[in-house]
Amino acid sequence: MVAPRANWKGFVKFGEVACPVALYTAASSSERIAFNTLNRKTGNRVKREFVDSETGDPVERDEQVKGYEIENGQYVILEPDEVAAAVPDSDKTLKIDAFIPCNEIDDVYFDKPYYLAPDKMGTDAFVLLRDGMKKAKVAAIARTVLFRRVRTLLIRPHGKGMIATTLNFDYEVRSSEEAFEELPVLKIEGEMLELAEHILGTKKGSFDASAFDDRYEAAVAELVKAKIEGRALPKKKAPAVSKQSDLLQALRQSAGIGGKKTTAANANKGTSRQKAAKLATAKSKSAASQTRRAG
Repeated sequence: MVAPRANWKGFVKFGEVACPVALYTAASSSERIAFNTLNRKTGNRVKREFVDSETGDPVERDEQVKGYEIENGQYVILEPDEVAAAVPDSDKTLKIDAFIPCNEIDDVYFDKPYYLAPDKMGTDAFVLLRDGMKKAKVAAIARTVLFRRVRTLLIRPHGKGMIATTLNFDYEVRSSEEAFEELPVLKIEGEMLELAEHILGTKKGSFDASAFDDRYEAAVAELVKAKIEGRALPKKKAPAVSKQSDLLQALRQSAGIGGKKTTAANANKGTSRQKAAKLATAKSKSAASQTRRAG
């Protein structure tokens, strides 16, 4: 089995203790199905070409330069050496600024996870940091230059190693107030809340990543296989059109009690009541039969 390739190598430092570490990609999209763009007539791949937006002439790579737009159509040109000079110097060190409670950071700030593991020597210091954080139930906030930018990372114990998650900057995270500003203030109570709690209770479970599949990937893989084998292409079934209903009626149907007015607590007892009713009916018929025989 080929050992994974580190994305970054350096040191993690806490106090005066430092140990060599490496970052490995924890999530990747490389296994997703990818398409190439082809010329329909020839079947050959097409290549991307940069052209001047005004003249339409091709622009070779060495004639391409970065520019920052200051007005409509007006740019400040930045030469490659000028851009390189703006990249912060890196000492290849993850400097831990603070230890914080594990749940203090809203996960909306989470960007990309990496596995953090000891690199060669320094395992003792790594394990000391990992186990110390586990015992104290804290995570670490650290900073380093990662891929040409100063990044903040959240470091947490994970199994035998740790996970270092790059964090979005505050200016990159949109305010939730803007997203929810038109949401009215409502108070749900009574039967609707009881039914909702009942439905939630019947759906309790645990997360298993292997139980969830990428339906798009599976559908595309089946499509490719069918094309290769010359089979008829799979047809997509038309989704069933759901009937319009109000919220309370939908909740009752979800709880399996139809249109009856009842509470979630009574919904749980519905089956028992039905059994009791059937038993009472059977006993009544039996008694009537015995009375007729006696007469």
